[in-house]
Order: sequence, then structure tokens, then C-alpha cells
Amino acid sequence: MSDSPDVQPVVDALAEARTVTVLTGAGMSAESGVPTFRDVQTGLWARYDPMTLATPEAWEDDPALVWAWYQRRRAMVTAVEPNAGHHALAAWARDADVRVVTQNVDDLHERAGSTDVVHVHGSLFACRCDTCGRAHEAEVVDIDTDSLDPPECECGGLVRPGVVWFGESLPQNAFAEATARAEAADVFLLVGTSGVVYPAAGLPHIARAAGATIVEINPHETDLSDACEIRLRSTAAVALPAIVEAVAR
Repeated sequence: MSDSPDVQPVVDALAEARTVTVLTGAGMSAESGVPTFRDVQTGLWARYDPMTLATPEAWEDDPALVWAWYQRRRAMVTAVEPNAGHHALAAWARDADVRVVTQNVDDLHERAGSTDVVHVHGSLFACRCDTCGRAHEAEVVDIDTDSLDPPECECGGLVRPGVVWFGESLPQNAFAEATARAEAADVFLLVGTSGVVYPAAGLPHIARAAGATIVEINPHETDLSDACEIRLRSTAAVALPAIVEAVAR
């Protein structure tokens, strides 16, 4: 992978584009040091399987355990900063019709200055009541415990993490907006997503069927690489600033 990727094919594709849609995945935040599921499993959490904590069944069985684990994740995410790729997208959107859709739950796009981000997998920080659905903000507390009672809602329900758990459907309104953004794109950028988590991984196919040019920015081959006309083997923090700078010339 080159330290200075050749972004000219991407810039050429963007030259006539009126609307650009960007789908970001875990690779977008990797250079910020955002912990993966497995990264959180250190210390007292090493004995837990993260795949079994991120489920409705786990919440029903032991909400204090699940809430403590997500508090730990929130603290770890809050400790990192948006990278140059996040900042480049935010700056680009101030001057052009650039629409961001993310699979990430870390809110780093917003912290970098993006103001209109569609979260198809929810957010660590936008919680809701498990009974009435009322929105709640999460207080970030760095704790060293595997049992912490979740807050109670005014209705008597419990405040749960606002993320999409395994076995749950995506937020209907968010995915409808993500689909609309895919259909509206002249150029669709895939940034740091592996292309294995559906239905979000179907968005580039929707964009391509609507006539968009599909561009992949990823240091690795993915399940979606064959669907992309342009493949840039670089990372978000390297490629996106270079692209945005070139487009602005």
C-alpha cells in the first residue's frame, strides 16, 4: 500500500458528480484507535464472549452486566479522537453535497464536525427506554465493574444502549434514509467497510443499480471489491484528505 495513493481516478469520477454518498465502516475509525468488540475484552471482561453480550437475550437475562459492558465501551471510545479522514469528510460536506451513512456507533463523524450522519447501526451515546422507546442520553463513566444497574426511564422501563444488537432489525427510518442516499448518489464511496454485514452491505448495490460510480477505499480486498469500478488500496485517514484536497483545487 502506497503512503501517497493515486487518487486521480477518484477525483476524475467526482468531477461531474452532484451528489456523493459515503458509507463508512469499522476501518474508518480504526486509525483513531477505536476498540473492536474483542479489544474491550480485557481485564475482568476477558471471561465474557462479546458476541453474547450484544443481544436482546443478554439484556433480558442480565441488564446490569450488559450496561456495564457498554459503559466500558463508551469510555474507551470517548478516549480517542476523530482522525484526518473524519475531519476531511466533515470539511468536504460544508462545500458540497456529501451525504454520510455509517455502520459505526462511535459518533466520531459528529465529533469531527459532520452534522447530518445516518447511523444504520445506532449509536453508543443515543440510548432509549426498553419499554416506551423514549430517547435518553448516556452518561459516560469509566468503571471497573461488570455489574452496573442501568438508569430507569420515567415510565419505569430500563434505559438500554441505542445500538442494533444481533438479531434486531435496523432502525426503519435510518435505513430508509440510507437507501435514499444510495439512490441519489452519482458517486458512492465505500470507506473501511468489509461488506459482510447486511443489509448495510447492500447499499452500494442499490447505488450501482441507480447509476452511481462505486469507489472502494480500503487497504484490503473485501466482499464488495468486485462491485466497485475504482478500488483505492489505502486507509481513510490517508486517502480522504488527499481526495478532498484534490477536489478543492
